[in-house]
Amino acid sequence: MNFGLSQGDDPLAVAENRKIACRTLNIDTLASLCQCHSNNVVEASPEESPQADALITNKPKLGLLILHADCQAAIIYDPINHALANVHCGWRGNVQNIYAQTISQMIGRYGSRPEELLVGISPSLGPTASEFRHYRDEFPNCYWDFQTNDYFNLWELSRYQLISVGVLPHHIEVAGICTYSNPDDYFSYRRAAKSGRHGTIAFLN
Repeated sequence: MNFGLSQGDDPLAVAENRKIACRTLNIDTLASLCQCHSNNVVEASPEESPQADALITNKPKLGLLILHADCQAAIIYDPINHALANVHCGWRGNVQNIYAQTISQMIGRYGSRPEELLVGISPSLGPTASEFRHYRDEFPNCYWDFQTNDYFNLWELSRYQLISVGVLPHHIEVAGICTYSNPDDYFSYRRAAKSGRHGTIAFLN
């Protein structure tokens, strides 16, 4: 069930995997991105695949597709204004605080209130596998508290960033499953550079 087209897989097989997901979820249309480890956020459109790393919408039955292998896919739902985001966040996304940018866009476009948002973060690189030997060059020092012996707890860093913009702690659910450490169930770029990509799809009814 590889969803990525950039790893040498048969494009027809990838397309079929996406069709299977759409049939299973009973949706007709997917919006996707050219993901680039940025903090760019765009309103979802099935006709375009812009360079960005977060999709937002308030349109029903439009699937928001995020690809990931070790990075976090985060679904952010506003149950009051019935709006949705799907976010791709690797460590560069954390450094650029894509979560804050996404929520800011939801506030501006849909009237979302951070304290009403519900957030779920996918399986991703865990704290025992997130080694950054050059973290002093890669992370601003305000995030160094999230590292121990060159290993970063990106799960807790993301939780911190969400709480810092007003999301309530009990509205955040982190899967807590490390993709690197579970080779039978998950792709991992760190474990194998030529790796498939998971597809996380979120949509509004």
